Amino acid sequence: MRRFEEVPGGFCLETLCASSFCTCPMLLFISILCRGLGQLGVGLANLLRKRFGKDNVILSDIRKPPDHVFDGGPFIYSDILDDKSLREVVVNNRVTWLFHYSALLSAVGEANVPLARAVNITGLHNILDVAAEHNVRLFVPSTIGAFGPTSPRNPTPDLCIQRPRTIYGVSKVHAELMGEYYYYRYGLDFRCLRYPGIISADSQPGGGTTDYAIQIFHDAARNGRFECTLRAGTRLPMMYIDDCLRATLEVMEAPAESLSMRTYNVNAMSFTPEELAQEVVKHVPGFQITYNVDSVRQAIADSWPMSFDDSNARKDWGWKHNFDLPELVTTMLSFHGSNTRVARAN
Repeated sequence: MRRFEEVPGGFCLETLCASSFCTCPMLLFISILCRGLGQLGVGLANLLRKRFGKDNVILSDIRKPPDHVFDGGPFIYSDILDDKSLREVVVNNRVTWLFHYSALLSAVGEANVPLARAVNITGLHNILDVAAEHNVRLFVPSTIGAFGPTSPRNPTPDLCIQRPRTIYGVSKVHAELMGEYYYYRYGLDFRCLRYPGIISADSQPGGGTTDYAIQIFHDAARNGRFECTLRAGTRLPMMYIDDCLRATLEVMEAPAESLSMRTYNVNAMSFTPEELAQEVVKHVPGFQITYNVDSVRQAIADSWPMSFDDSNARKDWGWKHNFDLPELVTTMLSFHGSNTRVARAN
């Protein structure tokens, strides 16, 4: 149904949740397009299927999914830019919840602005109209990319100046404001989280500025060396995927009266490449990090928050993260470390 979306950690997906006949209060429709079935989308689908039953979670893409995804539950072909198809899916499947993750990542979007504009903005408009017309509860993720160099960076509050300088960031601010407008104008139950960089153990980097924090574990486990595209002291907010998925489900389940805003920051930790490498070396003796700064990614990172103030999420709907930096590194290297230098070191 929608086009592909990506989040700061390099995942891309899109989901749409709907209501089934009588056994479950919702049916989820997950659409992961352009870049295939991303880890975040599949992870969210698995979480919801465990909770509400696999028949109430539908995945969608414009490409053939892997067998394990196709066999895991319902799958529908649909395109985020085809609003007629989108309406058919919502109506035919009695959709009541919709998770919209269609977008191009920061660095990827800069390389193809027309496509990013079509997917991130036109696709969003299609989703908003369909959700409002059919009284669907809508979730749209935003990111650290929604802020710019004039935003307060340490920490960045929920409400402040937002002047991003990437098409990705501009489209995310547009999504936040359009969702809030539809909430006040049409009563749309719009909910949004600003994700930090999302890190997943079984994903590959997908073109995001924060993807160094995924690649470092692949390289550390394989050869004990990593070349970073950001400067050593570049501090950015990060989150492990399990926390991200849980936050997404929790905000969707929160009573409407408990929400004081439509868009919330969520955070778990903030670190620099140098601090991450210092934690990695505790598990991989002799690990070395070098720096070959990519000017485009560095400029993007320098315009983003260094840390998020997510106190409103913690107060309004009880958000609380489980993974800090040491837990993150241990989990990631445990996943990548089998039959590698990590296993040998341990």
